[in-house]
Amino acid sequence: MNASSPTLGLALLVAGAGGAGAVLRALLIHHLGLRRSDPLPVGTLVVNASGSLLLGVLTGLSLYHGLEPHVLAVTGIGLCGGYTTWSTASWETIHLLHTGHRTEAVVYTLSSLAVCLAAAAAGIGLMALA
Repeated sequence: MNASSPTLGLALLVAGAGGAGAVLRALLIHHLGLRRSDPLPVGTLVVNASGSLLLGVLTGLSLYHGLEPHVLAVTGIGLCGGYTTWSTASWETIHLLHTGHRTEAVVYTLSSLAVCLAAAAAGIGLMALA
């Protein structure tokens, strides 16, 4: 086993960060959902966009500023992985389609993809300039 192999300690840190990210996601989606009456799942979009931005920043820190691989693993894979959720966004799209909100489903899916890609690129770009 070489020095870059994951250890049990690192795996536990990633798992803990993933759990914390999932709890943050659930709280934010619930909080934003209470304030809306339309069918668009804006909470998931906000979560995925902010997580994509954070992952972009972390990636930029790794690429341009030497962020340690273990820190990137815990925060990127663990925290961001638990925080963001493509599966929920997919389910919400299916739910919109099933309930007759076809236009909203298309707008939600395309805007989610565009916003999240732009957020990740912005995070990397910001760190390239820093």
